[in-house]
Amino acid sequence: MKVRADVAELLRQGFNNTEIAEQTGLHKRTIAQARHRLGLPNAKRRRKPTNLERLYLEAVPTGRVKDWKPPTGRMPLSPAQQRANRERLLAALRGDAA
Repeated sequence: MKVRADVAELLRQGFNNTEIAEQTGLHKRTIAQARHRLGLPNAKRRRKPTNLERLYLEAVPTGRVKDWKPPTGRMPLSPAQQRANRERLLAALRGDAA
């Protein structure tokens, strides 16, 4: 059995079998067999998304991320706060953050 390049890359990035199955449309068992062939352990927990992945997770560029829940339980709703958060995230992605 050959392992697809995209599946191998996702495995090496730390995604678990369920996440890879959702992204690729393959069965979890196929992913598990590929993981076994590459000798990689299954990631038990979902890894934290990188800044770039967080930016792509946004449904609409408003500062709200689909799967992110703030510790306070409230989302920043003011347009000024959303703009400030977005600018800070973009600065961090560019490497301007100090």
